[in-house]
Amino acid sequence: MANELKPCPCDIGDRFDYGGRGQEVQVEHIQAYICKPSVSTDKAVIVIHDIFGWQLPNTRYITDMLATNGYIAVCPDFFVGQEAWKLSNDWASFDDWLKTRNASKIDKEVDVILKYLKEQCGAKKIGAIGFCWGGAAVQHLMLKNPHLKTGVSLYGVIKFFEDRFSLLHPTFFIFAEKDEVIPLDQVTLLEQKLKQNCKVDYEVKIYPGQTHGFVHRKREDINPQDKPYIEEGRKDMINWLNKYL
Repeated sequence: MANELKPCPCDIGDRFDYGGRGQEVQVEHIQAYICKPSVSTDKAVIVIHDIFGWQLPNTRYITDMLATNGYIAVCPDFFVGQEAWKLSNDWASFDDWLKTRNASKIDKEVDVILKYLKEQCGAKKIGAIGFCWGGAAVQHLMLKNPHLKTGVSLYGVIKFFEDRFSLLHPTFFIFAEKDEVIPLDQVTLLEQKLKQNCKVDYEVKIYPGQTHGFVHRKREDINPQDKPYIEEGRKDMINWLNKYL
């Protein structure tokens, strides 16, 4: 079970030594990292970062991976200039830190990014993926935003989820079997409520032996035993986007 002293026991995992292939841009009041594919496309993905923020190299690696797979990929700073969580922070202050960073209060920023993607990048079909905090944000957007086509929530913290389950768009939920912050009974309950309330396609998948953050915060070369699941999670994410965008 979750350690109460660490309400979101997200260690950084393996911090990638990765510079990025994209560029930083200013979109109205938001800074963002964007990477575009080598050929033009009208498909885009908004990448919603975890508590470590939009500049985490791991998240930029996934953003670039989406571009390699043919998507305009953009990772905005959804903390809008507020500091990302740092491992040196006192976990006792996490709840206070979180109060000004609510995963369900990103609609204004998403609207700005959607406008940018449509008007500046030529995007017509847009989805969203998110990790941890960002995974909860994806659940919020799939419940509310009519302009997105699909979403992938990667180990979205269920206790941050809204207590609604009538998703508007096809949504894929990725969870880890040994996630300290998301007990499997919460995942089971989520599945039950989706089955009762959801009218669109969805999938909930649990990856054996994995821990929180495995898709973007574990390196295959450091964790060879986890490599098949890291690769499977990334492939599943891309396949879901390919299916619905």
